[in-house]
Amino acid sequence: MSPSSNFTYLGPEGTFTEAALRTLPEAATRVLVPMVSVPAALDAVRRGEAGAAMVPLENSVEGAVLITLDELATGEPLTIVREVYLPIAFALLVRPGTRLSDIKTVTAHPHAQPQVRKWLAKNLPNAQWEPSASNADGARQVQEGRFDAAFAGEFAAATYGLEPLVTEIHDAENAITRFVLVARPARVSAPTGADKTSLVFQLPDDHPGALLELLQEFAVRGVNLTRIESRPTGEGLGRYFFSIDCEGHIGEQRVGEALKGLRRICPDVRFLGSYPRADELPSKPRPGTADADFTRASDWLARCLDGRV
Repeated sequence: MSPSSNFTYLGPEGTFTEAALRTLPEAATRVLVPMVSVPAALDAVRRGEAGAAMVPLENSVEGAVLITLDELATGEPLTIVREVYLPIAFALLVRPGTRLSDIKTVTAHPHAQPQVRKWLAKNLPNAQWEPSASNADGARQVQEGRFDAAFAGEFAAATYGLEPLVTEIHDAENAITRFVLVARPARVSAPTGADKTSLVFQLPDDHPGALLELLQEFAVRGVNLTRIESRPTGEGLGRYFFSIDCEGHIGEQRVGEALKGLRRICPDVRFLGSYPRADELPSKPRPGTADADFTRASDWLARCLDGRV
């Protein structure tokens, strides 16, 4: 197979990211390559060594995965082509024979800690917490003897010769992590009627209401924003970029018009893709904002220009 047939993901083997990737039918026909970090997974796509990369984007408990936001906002452009919602529950993985009373050190990805903090305080109040590059990497380090236990997916136990001492650990019921499949820019797939669009932009200048002006481009066209995050650009205090998701597809007139309006007054806009929603919830345009409404308005304007009012 050519390198473009590979899919990379945040590794090592046994991460929730791998589990999310394996829910996609196309993953069954690809070579899945674990990478040491989100930047490494995405850079392999940029270099043409992989056709796409699966990376975590946000969690319903801890919020955005900042390294992913930053990587998509900078560097050679990439676009999101799919998203996956994966329910998250942790298992406490240990070497065979380890008892709860034996555990003095635990590890996991930093995003895992807020999801198990109460359980940890109740059951292992004196255990020392250490972060790891991923939950599966924590499991690997338990296998190597560096830590006594790791919070990871129960499915990772067999990969690293560990045992799930406790399962179904989660402080918040119904915790979900959102993962995205990212590829090099290409022609956008057709709208499905249940889509999401992502983009990044910076304010053109700093003045009262500057952000409001940009967001109004979406509001006046009835485009609902489902996520908005601000991140420092690294160019100095007070300089931020904004990462947003909105309902709908760039091929729909209301979304396309909103993006054109945004680009007209904000020259620094990065389109991150239009793709099917994982929850398959159809968009419900507000009255006056469906494609047919834009077409009727355009026809009316044409009649006015022709003197056919």
